[in-house]
Amino acid sequence: MTVVQAAGAAAATTGAPVLEVRDLCVSFRTEGGSVSAVDRVTLDLAPGEIVGLVGESGCGKSVTAMSLAGLLPDSARVSGSVRLEGTELVGTRESVLRRVRGKEIAYIFQEPMTSLNPVLTVGRQIGEALQVHERMSRRAARARAVELLSLVGIPSPATRVDNYPHQLSGGMRQRVMIAMAVACGPKVLVADEPTTALDVTVQAGILKVLRDLRDRLGTTILIITHDLGVIADVADRVVVMYAGRIVERAPVTDLFAHPRHRYTAGLLSASPTPGVHAGSQRLQEIPGLVPVLSSQPDACTFADRCPAADARCRSAAPPLEPVGSTAADHLAACWHPCPTPRTQPEETTP
Repeated sequence: MTVVQAAGAAAATTGAPVLEVRDLCVSFRTEGGSVSAVDRVTLDLAPGEIVGLVGESGCGKSVTAMSLAGLLPDSARVSGSVRLEGTELVGTRESVLRRVRGKEIAYIFQEPMTSLNPVLTVGRQIGEALQVHERMSRRAARARAVELLSLVGIPSPATRVDNYPHQLSGGMRQRVMIAMAVACGPKVLVADEPTTALDVTVQAGILKVLRDLRDRLGTTILIITHDLGVIADVADRVVVMYAGRIVERAPVTDLFAHPRHRYTAGLLSASPTPGVHAGSQRLQEIPGLVPVLSSQPDACTFADRCPAADARCRSAAPPLEPVGSTAADHLAACWHPCPTPRTQPEETTP
C-alpha cells in the first residue's frame, strides 16, 4: 500500500466528520462598504463521501470553499468555525495553514490552463508538493509523479511527466490538476467546477476519476458546480446555496425526487431532462434577480423571486430544519416548503 492509499484507508475508518463547518460567515471590505458573501454556513463532511455544493453563479460556493483553508484575500473577514479532525482553522497562524494546504485539504481549481505554470513540466509541478510536504528528493518526487499520472488515467505517464501544459489536451490538464491535488493524500479534496469547458466524454472521464479516488483512497470530496447533472452522477449528498446561505441539504436521491425549497425546485425545472429531446421540452426560468449582497436581511433572501412568499417570508429568515421528507436528514430553510408527492394507495383485488 502506498502512502496515499494508507492515508485514504485511515480516513475511511474514522466515524467522526473529517471537516466540520459551523456558522461560517465571510464578508469583504469594498469602497462601497462591507459585502456579505457567506452567511452562517454549517455543514459536515464525512469520511469517504462526495458532497455536492450547487447554486447560481455568485451564491457563495467558491468563497465558502476557499475559506476552508484560508485562501481568501486580506480584504475578507472570516468568522465562525472550520475544524479539520478537531483542529480549528479559522484564525489560526499562517504557518499552520501552509501545512494544511495541499497535504490535508487540497484543491482542484477551475481553468487548468491558467492554474498550471506554463514554463514548468507537469511532473515538476506535481513533485513540488511532494518535496515540500513529504520531504522527497527531486528524483523520488518525479517517480511518484509518474505513479500519480497513471492513477488519474493519463496514458504513457513516463513520457507525459516531462510535458508542458500546452502539450496536453484540456482533459489531460484537468487530470494533472487532480494528480497534483491528491499527491500528498489529502483528507479533503475540493473540486471547484472540475468539468467546466470539457465535452461530455471528457467530463465523464473526470467524474470517473473522482469516484475512483473516493473508492480506492477513501478521499472525502466537496465538488462545487452549477451542473445538476454532475451532482446526480457522483454526489452522495447535496448542499444548495442561494445568496450566501444554505437553503437545502439532502441525500442526492431524495433531493432530486422531492425538492422542498422553492429555489431548488426552480433549479431542477430549469435543467433539461435526460432522455427527452431538446425540442420537445420547455425549460422554466426562475423569475427576478439575485439580491445584492451588501447586507443580509433578517428575511428569506429568495422571497422576491418566490411565488409562495408572504409577509412572514419578508420579515423573518427561515431556519434550516427537517422538512418531513422521505429522508430524515433532508433539511430546508423555507416557511412554505414544496409539498411532497402523495403516496398513491395500493390497489386492492376485489
